[in-house]
Amino acid sequence: MTKIKNNSYVLFFYNDSKKWLNKISKDQSLHTHVGVIKHSDAIGKEYGSRIRTNKDKYVYLLEPTIHDFVMKSQHGTQIVYPKDLGYIAARAGVQSGQKIVEIGTGSGALTTFLASIVKPRGHVYTFDVEPKFMQIAEKNITRAGMIKYVTMENLNIKEAKKMPVTEADMAIIDLGDPWTVIPQVRKMLKGSGAVVSICPTMNQLEKLTIALIENEFTDIECSEHILRTIDAREGKTRHSFYGIGHTTYLAYARKAFFDRKEKK
Repeated sequence: MTKIKNNSYVLFFYNDSKKWLNKISKDQSLHTHVGVIKHSDAIGKEYGSRIRTNKDKYVYLLEPTIHDFVMKSQHGTQIVYPKDLGYIAARAGVQSGQKIVEIGTGSGALTTFLASIVKPRGHVYTFDVEPKFMQIAEKNITRAGMIKYVTMENLNIKEAKKMPVTEADMAIIDLGDPWTVIPQVRKMLKGSGAVVSICPTMNQLEKLTIALIENEFTDIECSEHILRTIDAREGKTRHSFYGIGHTTYLAYARKAFFDRKEKK
């Protein structure tokens, strides 16, 4: 039985649109539409229990998952949504112990997710050119308890003379011009290592695919993933009126050798 303590993270859950991720502090209260939630009321209770607000509403005390930390991240940039995260992990075969390179840290949502899979023996090396965004990302990654599995560096991979990582199992690119770093990514990946790029537009996919072929990548796949939620209620189950639409296109490929002279 896991009981909530001071400094524990709790997801206060009222319904799907009213939920709050908080670090418990015995002297604090959370003021919401459903009433005041006293942190002290949660201390000593088991995750899954419920407490009552001053407006006589029940709120459940749920243990946060990586999904919760990702969706409640502070956003300096657009995050990668769970529907895309799951496919990336499955398609690239991400597993514990792997070495992963991320180019474009953003808000750290994807970094957090990948670190949660490769830990405790694996590691994520993430690079970005915007110190302001990296500060936000570091807070998000630390909040989720993943920072010790992540190395963050303010570095422009496009201009790097020496690659900071070699023999990586996977590289993920979240840039507006991902094709410009494919030669560098190739140098950092092991043979058959995977690269995944996040592309908001199809024009980016076209340019990226050309660069992947030129740099000897195979098993190229481009896809879009749509999640449609259902409002399931007795006698009136239907598709939800609201939901996340287009978020991104994903490009996947693997490093191969085309019997050309290896680029230096």
